[in-house]
Amino acid sequence: MLIGYARVSTTDQNLDLQRDALQRAGCQKIFEEKKSGRAGTKRPEFDAALAYLRAEDVLVVWKLDRLGRSLVEMMRTIDGLQKGDIKFQSLTEHFDSETAHGRFALQMHGAMAEYFLDLNRERTMEGLKAALARGKKGGRPRKLSEADLEAGKAMLVAGTIPVAQIAKRLGLSRAGFYNYFPQARATSVVKADP
Repeated sequence: MLIGYARVSTTDQNLDLQRDALQRAGCQKIFEEKKSGRAGTKRPEFDAALAYLRAEDVLVVWKLDRLGRSLVEMMRTIDGLQKGDIKFQSLTEHFDSETAHGRFALQMHGAMAEYFLDLNRERTMEGLKAALARGKKGGRPRKLSEADLEAGKAMLVAGTIPVAQIAKRLGLSRAGFYNYFPQARATSVVKADP
């Protein structure tokens, strides 16, 4: 069964062009939405289309970028389809996972996505090394100030307040609390054992 997916980025855009192309291609069911394709954006109709697909079905899109803005995200989706024995077609680029040419083109896109991901990773590591050489440490800024850390230590030493309450007072989850105070995990396990 051919299942179509059509998407436009804004509510004032029209789905007619994509809908017509998907119907001409023989799609028996078409999922449509007006949502941004930005990487990480929730797309409920796209998720519904993926859930609807069964082995041997074909997901058809008007253009490859309808799967998402990120090439890595697109390739993850296509890889997930292939693992479920679901075919894929993009009408504009003529990608068809059932043909040798289509599989080759998808593999080339996958290789390119992996290449750019590796390049990005290398640039990030080089940037972190350069920042470290200048005395800057990478990563997210610490949530707790020195005063908060001292208060947390004092409450732990007192031993009268449960870890969960200390974490809540400091605005942390229990796991986050243990990142700041790993010794508290050992003492809470010891206290719980007897």
